Amino acid sequence: MLDTLDAAAVRRWCASGLAVLQRHQGEIDDLNVFPVPDGDTGTNLVLTLTSAQQALAIDLGTLPDDGHTPHGHTLRLMARGALLGARGNSGVILSQILRGLADTLAPVPAVRGRQFAVGLTAAATAAYAAVAQPVEGTLLTVVAAAARAAEQADSDDLGTVVRAAAGAAARALARTPEQLPALARAGVVDAGGRGLCLLLDALVEVVTGQSPGQLPPAPRAVRPPATAVRETGSPAYAYEVQYLLDATDEAVARLRAELAALGDSLVIVGDGGPGVGTWNVHVHVNDVGAAIEAGVVAGRPHRITVTRFADQAPPPIPLPDGRAAVVVATGAGIAELFAAEGATVVPANPSTGELLDAIRATGAPRVVVLPNDPDTQSVANAAAQEAHRLGVKVSVVPTRSPVQALAALAVRDPSRRFEDDVIAMAEAAGACRYAEVCHAGREALTVAGPCRPGDVLALVEGEVHLIGADLLDTCTAVVDRMLGGGGELVTLLCGADAPAGLVDRVREHVERSWPFVEVQSYEGGQPHYPLLVGVE
Repeated sequence: MLDTLDAAAVRRWCASGLAVLQRHQGEIDDLNVFPVPDGDTGTNLVLTLTSAQQALAIDLGTLPDDGHTPHGHTLRLMARGALLGARGNSGVILSQILRGLADTLAPVPAVRGRQFAVGLTAAATAAYAAVAQPVEGTLLTVVAAAARAAEQADSDDLGTVVRAAAGAAARALARTPEQLPALARAGVVDAGGRGLCLLLDALVEVVTGQSPGQLPPAPRAVRPPATAVRETGSPAYAYEVQYLLDATDEAVARLRAELAALGDSLVIVGDGGPGVGTWNVHVHVNDVGAAIEAGVVAGRPHRITVTRFADQAPPPIPLPDGRAAVVVATGAGIAELFAAEGATVVPANPSTGELLDAIRATGAPRVVVLPNDPDTQSVANAAAQEAHRLGVKVSVVPTRSPVQALAALAVRDPSRRFEDDVIAMAEAAGACRYAEVCHAGREALTVAGPCRPGDVLALVEGEVHLIGADLLDTCTAVVDRMLGGGGELVTLLCGADAPAGLVDRVREHVERSWPFVEVQSYEGGQPHYPLLVGVE
């Protein structure tokens, strides 16, 4: 039984946590309710913690030179490694949990029960802060329950506190289907929460020397409707306000509440430094003055920008073209298309560190990142924050598909201000509706009806709209459905697994049925999706 959480214990926790996640990786991946092959939670958690383990291995147990305690130095290395290796939303949130622990416990001489409880509370706060619109019934709920139980244990005994935290996390995980109807319909628990429970169990074993009772595997059940979460703001708000803010954690917590009451699309991300840190504030509001005044009250806002969505771009301002674009994509053909547009291409499902390396490798002081995937957007935001600390201005355009990225890159204009160019790219991407055609990888109940493995799925804006048996028929049907809502340009990207002539036949169908619509087709080479469609 350990009395304190020392540096050696942190290292053992990281190693054993990684081992247990690897053992349960497939099980956690199976909790994914989406029937299309994609980056899954178990895989993303393993990759994130692998990066943390590598950061500890490189350090080789040397004494800290950053003024912190040995355990604090080790926790900071673990958190930093997790941040740079974070994959997907679950990985980003896990990195923030570790950052919260590290920031709180680094200066503490000895981490006993009460100190660990305070650190876990800070970890839960950091996790919620990493998500623009927190949703209960997820990993966030589980870490919050663990933190509350640790505080309520009210003990200096480290073993007592970590047991209380792990037990509360397991109970919170079991309740996640009550909070998210999608989980209830599937008969499963939250995947990210499951991963956190395993990590807390690993910590219990490190501290007490005893293995806690393992959670039973989540049941396999009928899948819920296949929908994708979207992070879009309401058209009710006319202005986008952004600024950097030098402020304390406490002031930012109050600011977050004030801005949430003023508008939506709120994102506040900090650098994790002690004391007064630097925060990036973004919100959509109608009352611009109130949003800026709230920042003045909280600390020192600077680099303030305000954009009215209804305005046309101002006259071009000639500036040196000291800017670059980084695009996340897979497929040789797609990579060539983006390279021809002058973009740096990063393979799909990158880590924060990989994206950061690509941003720095451009050598440009201003960089736009096109993630092309909802999960990768969280990683891109984390990489952008890290780049800001290095003096590189990075804007993330929330593209969900390569066809949206192509539309965004097509309107780039180096004679515009960087901020105006980013807005134009975002508008072009938003005006491009996208669809994906693929084969179902598992049985599911979708909004278009039940599907079975091998069925052809046509997804529009991330949601299943059509289920078919014939690939060509489904491809032409989804194009017709999209053009029924209007459109002048259709872009077709042929996948690596597409049968010969598929795109040519879809093109012929469009030219015959929609004679006033322009069609562009390319060999994309993307996996999983025989056809990607964009309509502008």
